[in-house]
Amino acid sequence: MSTIRSEEIARFNRLAATWWDSSGPMRPLHVINSLRLDYVLAQIARHCGRPHGDLRGLRIADIGCGAGLMCEPLAAAGASVVGVDAAAKNIAVARLHANQSGLSIDYREGEPNVALGPLDSFDVLLLLEVVEHVDDVPAFVADTSARLAPGGLLVASTINRTLLSYLSAILAAEYVFRLLPKGTHRWSQFVKPEELALAARACGLQPIDSRGMLYLPVLHRARWSTHQSVNYIATFGKEKAHAP
Repeated sequence: MSTIRSEEIARFNRLAATWWDSSGPMRPLHVINSLRLDYVLAQIARHCGRPHGDLRGLRIADIGCGAGLMCEPLAAAGASVVGVDAAAKNIAVARLHANQSGLSIDYREGEPNVALGPLDSFDVLLLLEVVEHVDDVPAFVADTSARLAPGGLLVASTINRTLLSYLSAILAAEYVFRLLPKGTHRWSQFVKPEELALAARACGLQPIDSRGMLYLPVLHRARWSTHQSVNYIATFGKEKAHAP
């Protein structure tokens, strides 16, 4: 079953060459990436009881990885990283950039139910800025979380479906400040925190943490916020396997 809209794949294929241009259409992602990376590292450190930034021995999958903005620093920190994206040109750019950076990353083209095999198992699954681009969020979360190892973490970031998110993430970002190409988002596809949590719980995952994120378009800066009315990130955990 396909959960990612075909027009989304086509649009990201057109934008593929711009991913690593920090001043181009992907500039907002570059700005928030360091914030997201620090969050992911902190959640892993807290959950796994290891030093912040030490990912040695961990297997991580970044679903909807784009051209690898998150995959590369995770691999550099010692993780075994699999990057999955349905846009073929994103994967091509990701492979090229990783090779130029001297990093070994397993990039796979396709949706997770195709790109990931039944024996694939991960300590951490990342769904960063991807669930707002799929038609069936519960099915997408189920497809990915099926590959989460016992005791593992799932981290997802997306956009809430509120009036404020329409004004800021679509009207302001795409039409006023032109931070993103027009048509990047559909307000109806935005995901409320309770909807994401419900999808996670249906897969046996328990909420661990959630917080809002504020992007300042004029200053091109991002920071955490107590409000989740626009961007937010959430972490869920899978129960550890019981000893026989």
